[in-house]
Amino acid sequence: MVNITTTRSEYPRPQFQRADWINLNGTWEFAFDDKRVGDQEKWHLDQQAAFDQKIQVPFTFQSELSGIGDTGFHDLVWYRKSIQIPSDWQNKRTILHFGAVDYTATVWVNGKWAAFHEGGHTPFQADITELLEEEHNQIILRVEDFSQDVTLPRGKQYWKEDSASIFYTRTTGIWQTVWLEAVDPAHISKAKFTADIDRNEVRVRLFYSPSTRQKGMRTRLTISFEGELVAQDEFVVTHHEHTRSIGLHDFNDHELGRWWSPEKPHLYDIRLELIEQDNVVDAVESYFGMRKISIENGKLHLNNRPYFLRLVLDQGYFPDGILTAPSDEAFIQDIELTQAMGFNGVRKHQKMEDPRFLYWCDRKGLLVWGEAANAYNYSEEYVRRFTQEWQEVIERDYNHPSIVVWVPMNESWGIPNVKNDQRQQQHGLALYHLTKSLDDTRPVIYNDGWEMMDTDLVAIHDYAWQEEVLNERYASIEKAVHSLPGNREIFVGGATYQGQPILITEFGGIAYKKSEWEGWGYSGADNDEDYLQRLAAVIRPLHRSPIVQGFCYTQLTDVEQEINGLVTYDRKPKVPLEDIRRIVMNQS
Repeated sequence: MVNITTTRSEYPRPQFQRADWINLNGTWEFAFDDKRVGDQEKWHLDQQAAFDQKIQVPFTFQSELSGIGDTGFHDLVWYRKSIQIPSDWQNKRTILHFGAVDYTATVWVNGKWAAFHEGGHTPFQADITELLEEEHNQIILRVEDFSQDVTLPRGKQYWKEDSASIFYTRTTGIWQTVWLEAVDPAHISKAKFTADIDRNEVRVRLFYSPSTRQKGMRTRLTISFEGELVAQDEFVVTHHEHTRSIGLHDFNDHELGRWWSPEKPHLYDIRLELIEQDNVVDAVESYFGMRKISIENGKLHLNNRPYFLRLVLDQGYFPDGILTAPSDEAFIQDIELTQAMGFNGVRKHQKMEDPRFLYWCDRKGLLVWGEAANAYNYSEEYVRRFTQEWQEVIERDYNHPSIVVWVPMNESWGIPNVKNDQRQQQHGLALYHLTKSLDDTRPVIYNDGWEMMDTDLVAIHDYAWQEEVLNERYASIEKAVHSLPGNREIFVGGATYQGQPILITEFGGIAYKKSEWEGWGYSGADNDEDYLQRLAAVIRPLHRSPIVQGFCYTQLTDVEQEINGLVTYDRKPKVPLEDIRRIVMNQS
């Protein structure tokens, strides 16, 4: 297995990388505020005595890697960090970035308010230039969580003291990298890449800072493939946004092209430069993949060819870091284990994952279904919170070629009465159409599992473990769309099947090697032979089915008390990986 370290020193935003940055991970001062006195006592003005603990960022205090390891309820916490700004940043803007903080975060720099953000999975930033002092500078962060609020978008975090059933340890506070970045007042603020393999073009949308001096400034785009110059474009900046379509003169798909797929994860490198006279005032390194995901005549296609999805459910939890992977090596390990077992993708379940994971999926060729961390119950406040966070994650992850499907909702979480409640039905429809309005290049699922309305894919969860039951249920479209897995209807609100591709997106869940735990409808195995037989019995019918176009097996790893993974929580295979691979790929 891979040797895992805990540095977390990797560049945190690999899709948009600059040279001048400082990693602020490591030791921060920390305090619980269980008595909720921090605001009254003005801890943001640096009440030194209040910060009586140390924490290792970016790990939450519940995790062992944080150095604290306290899983009790502490919904209000504070952080403090002294920083130094390099002298050569004096003529630049200093941007403070947080990869993700669970759940609300208020930031002060030198006692002055800098930012507020709500949402536990998405990034935020603040231009702190005007708040800085010449020598000593200090960041103070107030984080508030709502551990027992079941309308909070939380994913698998449990709202009770101890983990149970399919719910796991809570996280509160910083759980992704904190960092500083230096930029010129005139800079490129965002880039969006949209591949068009039918025209052999990439559409590049560039957005510029409000301070960009328009007169005489130019942007230069340089695209290369494996070090070879492919295209270059240069233009005068006249507006805050520009769009360029660049032909790549690629080959076609007869095994000679440079299209991205799990089998051949080709990536183009792109350099973006903002130039004033002859000086490069901003330079960004990025990449993109030329690939297309589409539905044609009821068939799911990748790069204009039918493509069968073999996914595995990936919860993205780690024994010592909970939501935070201890290192890039941990992400790579999970991806390589997934591929070794014959899967070509993952459904990243109830977690908006760290961009470093998506980066490695782009590089190594692993498809990803981008899924939200849902709430459990419905409320108007939930709608506001969730809608904002979902928009932010689509914005963050749009450029990743590995992401091929958006999953805003799962198993009616957040909309438990969607069968009969028209408000909840409309919320699901709003999310579906909102997602399509932000990204028209990827399919969107209304409600993964069941109780769907408008949806691009019919995604069914079915934990039946008898082979004959699955053979019969997925022998025809009529039987599949009128089945009641989990005693739930596939469609609600008057919606009916409209010819969409059918996939089984949760199934299996075979518990082993603690087969006495058979929760949530899962089955259990007694030994290696029994385990492989049970695995084959649930996968074989989906390969045989004339209607099923892909599946997602539950699940990649054990997580805490849920022991139905193909590998253990510490990533040790339960049976030989090659035996699993033969079954997953229908080679036995």
